[in-house]
Order: sequence, then C-alpha cells, then structure tokens
Amino acid sequence: MFDWITGIIDAIGAFGVGLLMFIENVFPPIPSELIMPLAGFNAATGAQNLWLVILFGSLGSIAGALLWYWIGAKIGMERLRRLADRHGRWLTITPDELDRANGWFQRHGGAAVFLGRLIPTVRTFISVPAGVAKMPMGRFLAYTTLGTLLWTALLAFAGYALQSQYDLVAQWLNPVSTAVVTGIVALYLYRVATYKRRLRKEDARSG
Repeated sequence: MFDWITGIIDAIGAFGVGLLMFIENVFPPIPSELIMPLAGFNAATGAQNLWLVILFGSLGSIAGALLWYWIGAKIGMERLRRLADRHGRWLTITPDELDRANGWFQRHGGAAVFLGRLIPTVRTFISVPAGVAKMPMGRFLAYTTLGTLLWTALLAFAGYALQSQYDLVAQWLNPVSTAVVTGIVALYLYRVATYKRRLRKEDARSG
C-alpha cells in the first residue's frame, strides 16, 4: 500500500493526494494517517506545495463525506425505521433507539460531525446519520470542512516537520486507529448480543 500511495502522489501530485483522500473516505482501510504525512514529507523535499496538498487532500475528503451524506439522505428516516423493524438485531438498534438517536443528532449533530471527522473509521461514516437526519447542507459542510481541514493539516504538517521520519506519525497513529476500530467492533457485538433484552425493556415501558 505504501508503494501504491507513493506512486500515485509522485505521478499526479496534489490531485493524487485529493484522489487518495476521496478513496480513503469511501474505503476506510486506505489510511489518511499514511497519505497526508507522506504528502507533507514530499512537500518538505520540494516535490509538492504544502498548502496545495492540504487543500486537495481536504477537498477529496469532503467529497467522500458528501457521498456518504447523500447515501444517508437517500435511505431516509422512514426507510431506516422499517429496516430497524425488520433487521434491528443486525443493525443493533431498535426503532425507539433510532428515534432517540435521530432526535439527539438533530440537537447536537454539528459537534458530532466535527468531532467525528477527527476519529479513525468514524470519520468515514459520521456523514450517514447527518444525511438521514436531513442536517442542512450548509451546516453539514461547515462542520465537515472544519474537522477535515484540521485533520489533514495536522497530518501534513507532521509529515513536513518530521521529513524523513514521517513514518513515525503512522507508527504512532496506527495503534490508536486499531484500538478505535477494535472498540467499535466490540460495541457492535455487544449490541447484537443484548438486542432482545433492550427490545423487551422498551416493550415493557410502552405497555
């Protein structure tokens, strides 16, 4: 993957950084923790312009976020609620939980989008509930852009500052990313296992 990322950046420059960051948002196993530090390192050697790679990296990432927002908007709340009725166990959410989550997102969605753009894996999918909740596009873009610019700039500056040691950024962030992904998987399995219990509690409250 390292050689593949390097080859794209060397071949098409800042546009390649943007393309890779778009793909990273669609296919999370391609890590921004490697793309942007490498782009920053290339800028330090004079092969790229630092501000240009940050700009294109951010634009590519925002384009990926917009794709997931569109998917969420297309699914919509009503269709998602029907899915929760039929396949709630594997979605790990009951219809009532879905309504509460949607209400929470309507109230606090901006902060969730901004912070989500700074968290591995969550960064990719935080746009879906924003689309489902029909967050106003201007608000969504504002919070997404702020979070994305911060993330891409931090990684690019780290690669620029460390130069030949830019791989230290990836070595430090990779365990963090792995821990986050492991936690998300563990939470998913826990919610699958406890789904019926949560559903019974909701039925008891509504009864």
